[in-house]
Amino acid sequence: MMSIWKKLGLTAAVVATFVLIGCNTQSDNNYLTTVRVNEVVRSVFYAPQYVAIELGFFADEGLEIILETGQGADRSMVALISGDADIGLMGTEAAIYVFNEGRQDHAMAFAQLTQRAGNFLVAREPMPNFTWENVRGKTIIGGRPGGMPQMVLEYVLDLHGIVPGVDVEIITNLAFTSTAGAFVGGIGDFTAEFDPAALEIELGGHGHVVTGLANYTNPLPYTVYMANKSFIEANPEIVQSFVNAVRRGQEWVASHSPEDIARVIAPFFPHSNLEDLTFIVNRYKSQDTWPQNLAVSYDGFNLLQDIMYHGSELQQRVHFDELVNNSFIN
Repeated sequence: MMSIWKKLGLTAAVVATFVLIGCNTQSDNNYLTTVRVNEVVRSVFYAPQYVAIELGFFADEGLEIILETGQGADRSMVALISGDADIGLMGTEAAIYVFNEGRQDHAMAFAQLTQRAGNFLVAREPMPNFTWENVRGKTIIGGRPGGMPQMVLEYVLDLHGIVPGVDVEIITNLAFTSTAGAFVGGIGDFTAEFDPAALEIELGGHGHVVTGLANYTNPLPYTVYMANKSFIEANPEIVQSFVNAVRRGQEWVASHSPEDIARVIAPFFPHSNLEDLTFIVNRYKSQDTWPQNLAVSYDGFNLLQDIMYHGSELQQRVHFDELVNNSFIN
């Protein structure tokens, strides 16, 4: 198995865009505890988080969030390991890689934000009767090797009898932020994209979403909040307050319409209009993206490791209790 240092790209500098978010309901931040959060990407996929920030749920819990975007789980994990972030939002697989390298102060997952794959398969032409046989002999722009989006794509292909590298070519050497542009520029027959990138391709007339990867697996801890063991042990009150705020965001999203949600998260997506955001929120909501319970499930954790093993990215399984701390959920 590839070393974690290569898999997570630890030789590269951490380049993250960050925004200091001042909660609307709090005029004096002197009594708020600052928490630095590094999210893997900026996506409507993480709507409950943005709701919790924008509606002041974190401020109600005494927290001020500094939100950074790592542009990939490799960089988000680097930020966590290096101490540049207190909490990371990324795929559970990143924590498994680090644990299996023997790191003592490894990351622990303490809350789950999404339970389904968040990317969509985009084709150049409409395919109302799409089947996975349509990709045979074609080229797909995929994700980073070892990352959850790429592993789920390979897993789904195999479920349908399509062998990656044999029956279909998958491009995996493009940066996450470059895949949509590469597809628009003429590379590949298909691309696997998160929203809003998938919708932007559609609106630009360059492609059509033909299916969502979420349709082909059971629930799993696709994106989770994690922190180093030392941070959790030293700051249980902060972690509990953080989970309380995320839970309120999750509950608010579950009980409100896509248009209401889009209106609240709009400041985080200045280049998308309300109509487009509403469409994206509805697309994610309709595929059961956000779990009712923030706890990481035992079955979901094992399914994730099955997918990793299937993708030849896991040689040694990790026990559930070694990487998951659900004590803050209930």
